[in-house]
Amino acid sequence: MSLYCVAINWGEGFITHGDREKGVIQGFPGDVWVADDNMRQWMAKVNATTKTKSEAQTIVTAKVDEYKAAWDNDNVEGESSSEKIARAGPKPTTVTLP
Repeated sequence: MSLYCVAINWGEGFITHGDREKGVIQGFPGDVWVADDNMRQWMAKVNATTKTKSEAQTIVTAKVDEYKAAWDNDNVEGESSSEKIARAGPKPTTVTLP
């Protein structure tokens, strides 16, 4: 069973080696995390806010849409598409939660 939550990653110690040994944790845009049922203790440790899958997907989609808009607006006059990709990387793509 997958659990969906929002928690702000503070850096070192947010997910420890011990946490990873207990279960699976995946991070997504918008500070959304998907964890298996064994990670309830980790969720409490990081003060995560539980979300439904639909709520979590809405957050991820909104953040990816922000990234896409920023990419679209990051233009340099006279720059070709391939030059933009070399400079800014590829345009962000849609993310679907598992």
